[in-house]
Amino acid sequence: MTKLFTIAEMMGRDLARRRVALALLAFVPLLFYMARHDGNPEKAIRFAGLGLAWAVSTAGLFLSNTTKAVERRLRQLGYQPAHLYLGTLTALLTLGAALAAVYWVLIFVDQNNLQRPGAVAIELGLTVVVAAPLGLLISAAAPHDLEGTLVLISITGLQFLVDPGQKLAKALPFWSTQQVGAYGLGDGDPEYLREGLLHGALYCAGLVLVTAVLASVRLRRRKHMRVRAATPYQRA
Repeated sequence: MTKLFTIAEMMGRDLARRRVALALLAFVPLLFYMARHDGNPEKAIRFAGLGLAWAVSTAGLFLSNTTKAVERRLRQLGYQPAHLYLGTLTALLTLGAALAAVYWVLIFVDQNNLQRPGAVAIELGLTVVVAAPLGLLISAAAPHDLEGTLVLISITGLQFLVDPGQKLAKALPFWSTQQVGAYGLGDGDPEYLREGLLHGALYCAGLVLVTAVLASVRLRRRKHMRVRAATPYQRA
């Protein structure tokens, strides 16, 4: 546990040093929320959730790519892949929880007719829980920041465009949050809540499992090859 929290603290300090980037990411949910503020409140809250997902996933993408350079050195110091992954994930979840709390308070104060504020809190919390491992998975699969950013843009764009009722929507990572939002802002059918929580839990578990496999492959210990010293003249 000490090594895990050491990694989490190190990742947190790295995030804190990126003040400008961190501030820009923190304002993304606000921009998305204000884009639909004068229209449908349900869409405004949904957009805020997707903005939060983008912010947390992007933070995970860049943070994980930054730490790849020191991963092998940390392995030599006795840190296991689980320490590195879970420590980074803990830092991201902490950041996401702070952002989710701020935006939940904003929505609670701004929306006077909010019937189920607890459901909105669950929606934002579930968004963070899915977005953090999603960013880490994209970082593990994409070789560079540019490719990872393009993948994240594509996923977020599809999440905006695809109707939640379509079959494709269930394959997207944040369909779960849309279902929870439908429960909180719709007619209150508990089936939406159950479907959303189940989908989010399964998706999160899948993201963590795939990322763990990719990280283990990348960081596995390889046997040192014995190099035989070559002589300047060696007869066949």
